[in-house]
Amino acid sequence: MTDRPEPQERRFDWVNSRVDGHSIRFWILVAVVITSVVLGFGAWWTARSGPTQPAAGAMGDMTATGEDPIPPPVTGYYQGEVILFIHTEASDSGVADMLTTMMGSPVLVVPQLSQVPDAALAEVYVFTNGIQPEGPAGPFGYQPDIFDAGPGDPAYSPLRRVNLVNWQPDATPRLLRSRDELEAAREVGEVTISQTETVVNMPILSWPTGHR
Repeated sequence: MTDRPEPQERRFDWVNSRVDGHSIRFWILVAVVITSVVLGFGAWWTARSGPTQPAAGAMGDMTATGEDPIPPPVTGYYQGEVILFIHTEASDSGVADMLTTMMGSPVLVVPQLSQVPDAALAEVYVFTNGIQPEGPAGPFGYQPDIFDAGPGDPAYSPLRRVNLVNWQPDATPRLLRSRDELEAAREVGEVTISQTETVVNMPILSWPTGHR
């Protein structure tokens, strides 16, 4: 005599069993609710905390070509001190090409930068002749750029209007490290300063009182 299969409706009778005065169905529902809350909190906490940093010695996020995605820093001067900064975008294609060659890292062309209001701009002074240093230099191969404002100054902005500095033929070029020194040289006729319409995004990475 063969065993008859258990009726379908009796296979799930255990769901209606009671534990501590409540059915198994009730406890399953409680477990689902708790699990949902825990998973939801975990997702919120992960998003709040940001991406997990790789352990020391572990491989971080790499580009498809394996190149370092961080542009190399450039040396400049602010208030007589050395600063480090980067070029990221320029309003003029010719300037962007020059800076790309200088940095070995792409500087993007963003024409809209030339429409930024004056109140949102700082100034940068780029030398077209003069001292040719053995170390860091500006885009024309002469002394590093001079910045008029740095982080912490009310006038600071990473968006900078380019001013071209030219030493006069009868002047003796020397290294200038601040806008005050530059203005003093202009007042006695040693240099001329020509303001351009070109705007370059030049965030400062390291300055006399801090760094990013």
